[in-house]
Amino acid sequence: MRLVALLAVGALSLGACSSMTAGLEGVSDAPVAPSGQPGAGLDDGGSSSAPGAGGSRRPAITLAFAGDVHFEGALSDLPAQPRSTMGPLSRVLRRADLAVVNLESPVTTRGELASKELEVAGNRYWFRSAPDALDVLDRSGVDVVSVANNHGGDYGVVGLRDTLAAAETRGVGVIGIGRDRREAFAPHRQRIKGTDVAVFGADSSFRESLDKIWSVSPGSGPGIAAARVPNTQQLLAAVEDSAAVDDLVVVYLHWGDEGDVCPTSDQQTLARDLSAAGADIVVGSHAHLPAGAGLLGDTYVSYGLGNFLWYNGSRTDTGVLELTVRGDRVVDDRWVPGAIPSFGGPPDALQGGAAARAVEDWRSLRSCTRLDPGPSVDPERPSYASSISRIGPELRRRMIGTSHDPATCPVPIADLRRLTMSYVDFGGESATGVMVVHREVARDVVGVFSTLYEAGFRIRRMRVIDAFDGDDNASMAANNTSAYNCRTVAGSSTLSDHAFGKAIDINPVQNPYVLGGGGVQPPDGRRFVGIDRSPGADTTRGVIGSDDVVTRSFERIGWTWGGLFSSPDYQHFSTD
Repeated sequence: MRLVALLAVGALSLGACSSMTAGLEGVSDAPVAPSGQPGAGLDDGGSSSAPGAGGSRRPAITLAFAGDVHFEGALSDLPAQPRSTMGPLSRVLRRADLAVVNLESPVTTRGELASKELEVAGNRYWFRSAPDALDVLDRSGVDVVSVANNHGGDYGVVGLRDTLAAAETRGVGVIGIGRDRREAFAPHRQRIKGTDVAVFGADSSFRESLDKIWSVSPGSGPGIAAARVPNTQQLLAAVEDSAAVDDLVVVYLHWGDEGDVCPTSDQQTLARDLSAAGADIVVGSHAHLPAGAGLLGDTYVSYGLGNFLWYNGSRTDTGVLELTVRGDRVVDDRWVPGAIPSFGGPPDALQGGAAARAVEDWRSLRSCTRLDPGPSVDPERPSYASSISRIGPELRRRMIGTSHDPATCPVPIADLRRLTMSYVDFGGESATGVMVVHREVARDVVGVFSTLYEAGFRIRRMRVIDAFDGDDNASMAANNTSAYNCRTVAGSSTLSDHAFGKAIDINPVQNPYVLGGGGVQPPDGRRFVGIDRSPGADTTRGVIGSDDVVTRSFERIGWTWGGLFSSPDYQHFSTD
């Protein structure tokens, strides 16, 4: 079939504007570092891919996608600076054959505020950008902008007409709006190294007004191309028609829920429908945050790109998604990570260990998407596998008298569950471990370790505590990751969280328990006591840090990290 790519990037809803006191004079490009790449028979004791066959003789082309851009607050002065760009990550956009972003405003200095009567009064915002903003985007390497979002119509018909007029005299194509429905749903077309590319734009975010400008229809006049489930027929038909004549069809959508890195059911429905219409790539954003990416059959899907050029840094994570396409297949995906400054403005490019961890974190976001790994994930590493089962007779016999006493333990063995889960060992190989937890937390725990597996977080070993005769000190000394153990807190008569099956210790040597008076458990963990665990610190394998993939994954399911205790227990996570 003709190669079809769908890219969906959603509107980022807006919080209150943070004040931006730092100037933007001299914003220019700085060097960008390479993005980096981040069992059967087990007893109870125990990045680039090759081109696909289709179109393999065609030259590869590179597409780059970034998230939401606007020119508000201190950014309003950026277009007036003759050589200004969107900062260091502009180099990534410029090196691509085609780069697309979402422009979160009309391009106009005229018009009146549009009605947003369907939006809560306190959440109504109106944005616009001067025509010179298109020059900033052009200098930054952007080829196409989608204006199909919840701010494209902020200044009414006048604003839309001015946007279309500005695009006719600038070096950036505009999609997702038009003087009529035909034009709004028409793609930007371009031939790149013999590959015919078509780029559509459409808005699938919450509709803020009933005014016809927000969803163009026959005879309605100028408006925005809308594709809100279930009313997506026009977009699906346009994609299907384009797929019959174009090699690569890109659809840039505004979709999803604010602050949520997991896709909504509507996003998943639209991704499946667009895939069925012939799409090979689906990318999306609307949550102010990057979201997961991977494969839906043969279709590449990314549910979120986050903010990019933004007037505040309340959500700092950002980046550029680079996709390499050869013939009818995406053969590589790369996330080039950045960080928006706390005061907002052009994003900085992350370097070194911080960049590698950001890439791992981005890959881990796939865990809630139901997508398969993207093409750059290590093809030799098997997909994550897990199981949840009741405690069987053999494990029950081992537990009685070691980790469990039916007469004194607070949780009956019938309420415990045996988990088997894939993990990445210290050699980078896939392994399978066993853990026992309370049935109430079993699914959440399996989900967390799926995220850690996809991120490539290293775990030394994972065996039930009974492999060490229920001895917590022996398990820690062996650097074992474990959970259930009906015991008391060391040095007290109080039952540990482990006795309730709702606590997990991970890599105790790299993440020791630091006792008062200078004690450390296990003793081999002493060399890791002083390691920098602050956000963004360059940590070594198996080390847990503040705001890394491990702490964030457990935080999402409501668990507490022991690293925050007055006597830090860096290995420990628990819940009530």
